[in-house]
Amino acid sequence: MSSVFAGRVAIGLALGTVLVAGCARFDESASSPFTTEPSLGGSNVEPKKPQESPSQVPRPTGPCIDPDPNVIATCLDSAAGLIPVGDGALVAERRTGRILQVTPVDASTPQEPAVEVARVPVDGSGDGGISDIVLSPTFGEDGLMYAYITTGSDNRVVRLSRNGGAPKEILTGIPKGASGNRGAIEWATPTQLLVLTGDAGNPGSAADPGSLGGKVLRLESPSSGVNTPQVVASGIGTAGDICRDGKDGMWVTDRTAAEDRLQHLGTDGALTVSWTWPDRPGVGGCTATGDGVAVALGEGKALAAVAADPNTFAVTTAPALIAQDKYGKLLGATASPDGSVWVTTTNKADGTPGEFDDRVVRIPPPQGGAGGPD
Repeated sequence: MSSVFAGRVAIGLALGTVLVAGCARFDESASSPFTTEPSLGGSNVEPKKPQESPSQVPRPTGPCIDPDPNVIATCLDSAAGLIPVGDGALVAERRTGRILQVTPVDASTPQEPAVEVARVPVDGSGDGGISDIVLSPTFGEDGLMYAYITTGSDNRVVRLSRNGGAPKEILTGIPKGASGNRGAIEWATPTQLLVLTGDAGNPGSAADPGSLGGKVLRLESPSSGVNTPQVVASGIGTAGDICRDGKDGMWVTDRTAAEDRLQHLGTDGALTVSWTWPDRPGVGGCTATGDGVAVALGEGKALAAVAADPNTFAVTTAPALIAQDKYGKLLGATASPDGSVWVTTTNKADGTPGEFDDRVVRIPPPQGGAGGPD
């Protein structure tokens, strides 16, 4: 990883934001399991609230500057997982294996190209490549980042260091196929890393106890050198994402031949279906919210705001669709420090790219409630 990783970015990972389906609202009350948030600059800095909304800030003009004030970054390759940091984000380009720092532009900040802070060798064919990235909970001390990637032989989790060097293998041997290679990683606690693996196009692997495919796996202290995975749950199809629920459990999205699913993983290891989409809109990244979860949709070309019971996590009302057909196919999703949900697009690889694709986009709450204008 390039040494600019430490010097270019300097703030902690933002975890708290709320989006509620129906009359979506945003705040910063979602809880974190960490007593100290990861910091990219070696110290923890409180995220800043924006002084002006994007629509109030003058927009410069020029190549690769989308006139839409909610577009954070443009002209990327097909983008996947992202982590908000400071005023911008670290973004993974799925097919290239690059991890980029991107920063919003305004009239006082001329357009800057995305800064490459790491590059991981990947097999980006099909739906493979680099699917997801997370920082170590103690990044300020150890400078470590983890990534879920596809190689020429398998899918795996690797560890990267801000000091450079080759990726270190953390978990290898996750099945690889012509499809179903996407996976995701998320911290359940500061020492437990959960790994969501796809079925690699073979639904039978999800039920096979001898296969790492189609599972939710747990790694205890993944940097310790002892990385024997424990199976937490089985039955995953094509993996979407795994994200915290704001309490102690996790949300999981995946796709099967019959339907797309939003599932909830309880602290007891029980994986229960909360909502299904028979029309299969292509569920991808998720970000937990105070009253539910926001889910990026690929084929649906929208952000789905899902309201859930705060105690049972059951979903009884249809998700509200935000920014539908506005940015094309969405894949990554995460909470941002400005009180919105940021998403990545994947139009170059999977859709019809526009002039500014692929992009990182800030999606604010709709005006006037569900179904209102964006």
